[in-house]
Amino acid sequence: MGLHVFKHPLMKHKMTIIRDKNCSTKMFREVVEELSALMVYEVSRDFELKTIDIETPICKTKGYEIVKDIVLVPILRAGLGMTQGIQNLIPSVKIAHVGMYRDHDTLEPNVYYAKYPQTIKDSKCFILDPLLATGGSVSKAIEFLVKQGITDITVLSIIGVQTGVDRILKTYPNVEIYLINLDEKLNEDAYIIPGLGDAGDRLFGTK
Repeated sequence: MGLHVFKHPLMKHKMTIIRDKNCSTKMFREVVEELSALMVYEVSRDFELKTIDIETPICKTKGYEIVKDIVLVPILRAGLGMTQGIQNLIPSVKIAHVGMYRDHDTLEPNVYYAKYPQTIKDSKCFILDPLLATGGSVSKAIEFLVKQGITDITVLSIIGVQTGVDRILKTYPNVEIYLINLDEKLNEDAYIIPGLGDAGDRLFGTK
């Protein structure tokens, strides 16, 4: 359990593309999708399988099926940019949505929208947020899922900092966090350094 940082060369290469301020919206979106798929490909090595009976064009044989339903929980709006790449890899995933706004006085996130599958309690849930900065939004999403009785929770972020990681694991030590890079720190505006700017703006062309 805890923090896992990928060392895969292809991930590092692609992440460098989206760090570049001159990366276009189209390229940024495509590479975030690719990175999300690569992350889940690595994480899925530990997925539990069950044996099923199938029939090939030649004969009957045994096959395999993922035991748990997979539910993606993108944090609106930047998390949406990570869903398609994972869907391409695992078309059977279900998608929940959690929308939040930040209170101007407390700077803490509040949930304004939540929609999720009825079977989510017994599912393997992946919270998606490209950047794990203060950890506030992700912590709130975890809190929401825990209230639904969910125990199998994993956080996928492309870049994070220790501040956000520590905040999550202090309260939820059984949650697993996967990053492609653990960056240096947060600046005074809570942006990750060196980071890649505002992921939502860059994904949707609103920068």
